[in-house]
Amino acid sequence: MTTSLEELSIYLRESRGSAIVDAVVTHGELTITTGKDDYLGLVNFLRDDERCQFISFIDLCGVDWPARAERFDVVVHLLSPKQNLRIRVKTAVAEDEALASLTGLYMGAEWFERECWDMYGIPFAGHGDLRRILTDYGFEGHPLRKDFPTTGLVEVRYDDSVKRVVYEPVALRQEFRNFDFLSPWEGTDYVLPGDEKKSQ
Repeated sequence: MTTSLEELSIYLRESRGSAIVDAVVTHGELTITTGKDDYLGLVNFLRDDERCQFISFIDLCGVDWPARAERFDVVVHLLSPKQNLRIRVKTAVAEDEALASLTGLYMGAEWFERECWDMYGIPFAGHGDLRRILTDYGFEGHPLRKDFPTTGLVEVRYDDSVKRVVYEPVALRQEFRNFDFLSPWEGTDYVLPGDEKKSQ
């Protein structure tokens, strides 16, 4: 299979070389990196070309790299049943940029692009129904971004007095606790034999 992937990599470089930034075969998988402007055309080629025929859309997801200028990667996995091969296509997108939607090529991309927008905030140009799919419609932010607070921004609870669900800012109710980081076997006035920790 690795030979087939290497042959496919060479074929793609020959036929669509200007659209391919990088093509790497590792761990029995071919990963193609392309630019934002070539993304839709390359995926269309992979689907329609007689030698490729990646007609099955498997997955689309995002990756957050907050220190990078093009903060996000959009990663697409495709399958060619005729060739019995899988391929991964990666594209880098800046935080304020939209990426072309694949819904015109693969109907199955609709919910995956909605999830990617909901979790990371990556917009997809040409998507007909780009709205939240996993979080609530009133949710603020995108929870899989690395700068999203681990506690969230709001908490949701049912308020029995008003008989409805209410949204409140997150309040950490537990008081800050000061830990001394000593083992439970240590005392403050003595050190057990064999315990090499220095007293503070």
